[in-house]
Amino acid sequence: MKVLKITSIISAILILASGCYYDVEEELYPSIECMTTEMSYTNDILPILQSDCYTCHSSMSNFGNVTLEGHSKILNYVNNGSLVGVISHQVGYSPMPKSRAKLLDCEVSKIVSWVNNGALNN
Repeated sequence: MKVLKITSIISAILILASGCYYDVEEELYPSIECMTTEMSYTNDILPILQSDCYTCHSSMSNFGNVTLEGHSKILNYVNNGSLVGVISHQVGYSPMPKSRAKLLDCEVSKIVSWVNNGALNN
């Protein structure tokens, strides 16, 4: 009986001790640096458009009569300011993507940087 009690106490101490481990937030959730310099249409912007925009705004879907597929097409929305307005959820613009979560802040920052640097077809 005494051995069982001692074993139970030791087991309880081990369980409690393992639950007192302190995680370091920086190790659990490393910050992912968002690089926004020298954005390339082909390497940086196009993948965002393909994964988040083309479902509704490809040349085949063309929802809302908005086609973003192809550099020349997206330039229309870059030049009139609506691309940045809709992805940034600015007042006066219909927030995109529609009925989905806002693009990640890093994705928005990449597109804004690309636009601010001339929206090159590179």
